[in-house]
Amino acid sequence: MSNWTLIIYCGLITYLTRFSMIALIKKEMFNDRIREVLSYVPSAIFPAIIFPAIFLDNSGSFLIENNPKIIAAIIATAVGIFSRSIIATIFFGLAAYWSIIFI
Repeated sequence: MSNWTLIIYCGLITYLTRFSMIALIKKEMFNDRIREVLSYVPSAIFPAIIFPAIFLDNSGSFLIENNPKIIAAIIATAVGIFSRSIIATIFFGLAAYWSIIFI
């Protein structure tokens, strides 16, 4: 089996398993409490995606000293809290990161 066949096969399996949950489960089946709990799932998953990108280097080692990503993340978080704008958060976070790296 070639690599591309395997990639396409895995992609289809992943897509179908996720799509089945969206297409087959009716929203009316959930009561208000379950809907409220499920509304927090993206907020709980987001740090699991972002924190490794900030705190781990290319080799997978935990990097805290001389890490410009941490300072940029703190700036982006502050901008996000005060502005409540996703675009402003992304812009200022990237601008802070690039400023630290290139200047």
